[in-house]
Amino acid sequence: MDRLLELTHRAERDHFWFRGFRAFVAPVLAQAMQGRPRGPVLDCGCGTGVNLPLLAPYGAAVGCDITWRGLAFARQDAARVLQGSVAGLPFGDATFALVASFDVFSALPDAVEQQGIREVARVLKPGGAAVLTVAALDMLHGAHSRLACETRRFTPARLRALVTAGGLVPERVTFTHAAIFPLVLAARLGDRLTGAASTADNDEWELAVPPAPVNAVLTAALMAEAALLRVVNMPIGSSLVCVARKPQ
Repeated sequence: MDRLLELTHRAERDHFWFRGFRAFVAPVLAQAMQGRPRGPVLDCGCGTGVNLPLLAPYGAAVGCDITWRGLAFARQDAARVLQGSVAGLPFGDATFALVASFDVFSALPDAVEQQGIREVARVLKPGGAAVLTVAALDMLHGAHSRLACETRRFTPARLRALVTAGGLVPERVTFTHAAIFPLVLAARLGDRLTGAASTADNDEWELAVPPAPVNAVLTAALMAEAALLRVVNMPIGSSLVCVARKPQ
């Protein structure tokens, strides 16, 4: 996990995937909080803390993560963070107007998944929103999954079932990263056809920023998708995003 956080910290400013992620998530957060009062907001599983600025427009943002390494990176940027597990969040009931959890539930052990979503619901205020992103589709499980500590990938139905089991009401579920889905699928099929193993070199290649022209083209494709995502859901993609609401 520490190695993943180090590689992510290097890549998340410039890598096309992370640029696309921020472009997808920012309007989804705005949609989730439209017409809602500002309040404390939580990034549950904040990693290096890089996404806390996405939450800041909606209230005082705090990050929580189980890893000391991720929190150390976050504190370098003066982020407000503390250590804690999604299975037992160190906050009182009904504390937050918004809870985000980005690519955390794809990496949770089976025994923790249900407890984690119940904890997200517990710390939400009535009427508050949860915004979750997860890895999508089992066929995209590949050699990279070891580095990402991936335990599962989701379909839209499975993601809706997860938030519903936690007592939340799903409002929107859509795929993201549709623009690069053919490339991701081809890479995973290549893994299977060649028998590529999950090695340190193969895993770390996944988070290396591509050459500038390639990175620019893929970033532009994801920016175009992000514009579409404001008005329509994507029918396929390598990730999913869900907005769910805690009942009043």
